[in-house]
Amino acid sequence: MNDCPILGRVAQFVAKDFRSHPIRFVVELIAWALSISASVIMALTVPNPPLLIIYLCWVIGCSLYAWAAISRGSFGMLANYALLTAIDTYGLIAIL
Repeated sequence: MNDCPILGRVAQFVAKDFRSHPIRFVVELIAWALSISASVIMALTVPNPPLLIIYLCWVIGCSLYAWAAISRGSFGMLANYALLTAIDTYGLIAIL
């Protein structure tokens, strides 16, 4: 890590974040995995993606991120993820 001070600072940030609130850390990690999974599924299945699966990933992931934003005290992130949850929930309901 001494060769790249930025990576060392990132590693310290991640470790500090985990130590300060391990549940939130895991929730954010799950939300991140759902978000990346939805994007990969979308990319690999264009032009006919399985929207039910993708919307479920988005709704659950954005809901988890919204909770994490509340836990962090971040209004901007909460506003973003609450709105994305609402939009994606509408999309999910529309395809059911």
